[in-house]
Amino acid sequence: MTDSISDAAAAKTRWLDPDQQRAWRAYMVGTTLLTDRLDDELRDAFGIGLNEYEVLVRLSEREDHSLRMSALADAMRFSRSRVTHTIKRMEAAGWVRRSEATDDGRGIFAHLTETGFALLVRAAPIHVAGVRAHLVDLVAADDFAAMGRVMDAVVDQLAEDHPEADLRTPGS
Repeated sequence: MTDSISDAAAAKTRWLDPDQQRAWRAYMVGTTLLTDRLDDELRDAFGIGLNEYEVLVRLSEREDHSLRMSALADAMRFSRSRVTHTIKRMEAAGWVRRSEATDDGRGIFAHLTETGFALLVRAAPIHVAGVRAHLVDLVAADDFAAMGRVMDAVVDQLAEDHPEADLRTPGS
């Protein structure tokens, strides 16, 4: 029975053609290599990983430089425990501080400190240079714009499953 179900599913599958398969695999390997390289560059220069950098960016984009930790977890697609551990490490380094929510007393906020903001100001040029060198400047502007449109379409479709999360890039 199981084989007949799998055979039926396989028969209905719209398989990727060779060009699509190549592009898909290039995307998978490329995003892994890119993320690893950007993470390594930040760690080597500043002792922070890409995830910590993203926390600093997310907090810096808020008017008051703070965000409820549950919203931060949702926006970064992290588990609550992963965000808690990340914020604890960052708090020990003096880059963020935590406080209880005053509006309902149930939540915890993460706040960007002056030290964290100063680190972000120093790290941002290195990070942006890496993004340019390892992605943006490797392709023609119209190809990069096409990639942006593709990923916007992916976000548009998949973000519907996560209405609690602010998954949009500011300004988009």
